[in-house]
Amino acid sequence: MIIEKKENSKRETIRINSLSIGYKTKNYSTIVATGINTKLFCGELTCLLGANGVGKSTLLKTLSAFLPKMEGSIEILGRKIESYSEREISTTIGVILTDRSIVRNMSVNELVSMGRYPYTGFWGRLNYHDNEKVSRAIEEVHIENLRSRKIDSLSDGELQKAMIAKVLAQETPIVFLDEPTAFLDYPSKVEIMQFLRNLSRESSKTIFISTHDLELALQIADRIWLMDRNNGITAGIPEDLALNGFLNNLFAKKGIFFDLNTGLFKVSDNYHAKIKCTGHGQQYAMVRKALQRNGIEASSSIESEVSVEAVDSTKHEIIIRFPFGKSVTVKSIENMLDAISNIPIPDC
Repeated sequence: MIIEKKENSKRETIRINSLSIGYKTKNYSTIVATGINTKLFCGELTCLLGANGVGKSTLLKTLSAFLPKMEGSIEILGRKIESYSEREISTTIGVILTDRSIVRNMSVNELVSMGRYPYTGFWGRLNYHDNEKVSRAIEEVHIENLRSRKIDSLSDGELQKAMIAKVLAQETPIVFLDEPTAFLDYPSKVEIMQFLRNLSRESSKTIFISTHDLELALQIADRIWLMDRNNGITAGIPEDLALNGFLNNLFAKKGIFFDLNTGLFKVSDNYHAKIKCTGHGQQYAMVRKALQRNGIEASSSIESEVSVEAVDSTKHEIIIRFPFGKSVTVKSIENMLDAISNIPIPDC
């Protein structure tokens, strides 16, 4: 099988060299992060990950020209960021910030229409072409039923979709989002992230997201930027960052580790006992997980007098085997845990 790539899918859209970011006031300057060197590409969803306070929002605001850079250079589509006029930036980069300011009593249609202001001016009237763009953006995000609803009546997920529709109406090749899945339930987080990934691929947009949803980003993003104070930005696809140890080094703390077998972060268990656990499929995986969650190291390679066998996932049967040929069959993992709770199991 040959994997076909869209034309220009790897075209560079943003290049950052020796960038320092922070805040300037009349009397002093504060550097938040320095030595940042990396790129963004069209047709990709890139997620920015890092600890709280490391400067993710500051970086996003600097790349979108809301904050001036302290040092270094930012090139957008081959041009220095300082060469862009305010109107040119607004027709090149669409931005959704967590601290967005919107009029709460406006309708969804009015909110999405604001995406056309870079072309019409704030007081300009939308023509037929502009209204077509607004309608198409609303349809792309599937919020036709919300068109006449007031913003203050929307759920967090509905409001986020409306904000994304506004950016789509803006028709920019680059889209930045700061914590787009904050305050959403998990299904809504997945829906938003999948939509943004599909949008980047189908429309060849550069989608750049600052997020705390680590596990979701690792599953969906095309590229990850890992940000820390000491090393600036480490960029790559999730799998390479995992194999090279960058994910574990950046996020692993006491009691947390990155599991290369599953591609997910896990809680390190302090095992106080060992037990032989055999079987296959989902039931075996869940039995083993339950044992380990309760401080019992469990695997088929362990030798122990007491063992657990996940034999039949359709009947939910689990056999607990004791010395001298004795055994007990239970019907749930909870019953299994109850059954072995009073059994002496050798310490690790």
